[in-house]
Amino acid sequence: MRLEGKVALISGGSRGMGAFEAELFLKEGAKVVVGDVREEEGRALVDKIGDDSVFVRLDVTSESDWAAAVNEAVDRYGKLDILVNNAGISARGSIEETTVAEWDRVMDINAKGVFLGTRQAIPEMRKAGGGSIINISSQLGLVGMSESSPQYQASKGAVRIFTKSAAVQYAAEGIRVNSVHPGPIVTPMTEARRSDAAVQEVMISRIPLGRYGESEDVAYGVLYLASDESSFVTGSELVIDGGWTAQ
Repeated sequence: MRLEGKVALISGGSRGMGAFEAELFLKEGAKVVVGDVREEEGRALVDKIGDDSVFVRLDVTSESDWAAAVNEAVDRYGKLDILVNNAGISARGSIEETTVAEWDRVMDINAKGVFLGTRQAIPEMRKAGGGSIINISSQLGLVGMSESSPQYQASKGAVRIFTKSAAVQYAAEGIRVNSVHPGPIVTPMTEARRSDAAVQEVMISRIPLGRYGESEDVAYGVLYLASDESSFVTGSELVIDGGWTAQ
C-alpha cells in the first residue's frame, strides 16, 4: 500500500474532495485525522470509513484549533507525516461589488488557513524525519477569470506562492510542499454554480475535456504527492484541470 505506516491530517475533510482523499488514504494504509467545522458530517464520515480514522473539529482560521488537530494526530497515532490543506470556500462578485468583510473571510480561510496549518505541522514533521504537505489551490491560482471573485482568485494565487516559499525553506529537512490546482470539480462547493445553466455553459466551454472533474481525479494526484513515489517533487504545481490552463 502506498501510504503504509503514515499518518495524515486533512482539513475540510468531511465532504467533497477532502472526504474522498480521506477514504483513499485509508485504503492505502494511512491513519487519517479528518478536520472540519462540519461536525455531524465529519463524524459520520469517520464512522463510515474505518477505525484508523478520527474526526476533530477544525476551524482553519484558528491557531488553537490547528494545535489541537495536530496534537490529536500525534497523541493518537504517534506522529504526523502528511498534511492536506484542503479546506476552502468560494465567492462571487466583481472587485467593486466585493466588501472588505467578504475579502477578509475568503483570504482568512483559503490563505491564512494554509499558513496556520503548515506552521503547526512542520515541527511534528521535523520530529518524524520529514513529511509531505499538499496545498489545494485552483486553476484560478494560475490564471484569471472574469466570472470568479477577486478574493477567491487572490487567495488561491497566495497558496501557490506560499507553497513555493515553504518548499524552499524546508527541503533540507525532508519536508516537501506542493500545490494542487484543480479545475471545476463536482463537489458541494460548486453545486450552486453548476445549477446556473449560463454559468455552467461558460465553465464547460473552457474545459477542453468537456466535463467537470470528479473528486477522485484530484484525490489520486494528492495521493501521489503524499506518497514516497514523489520523493523528488517539492515546490511543484500539479494541475488537474481538464486542460483549462493549456489554452
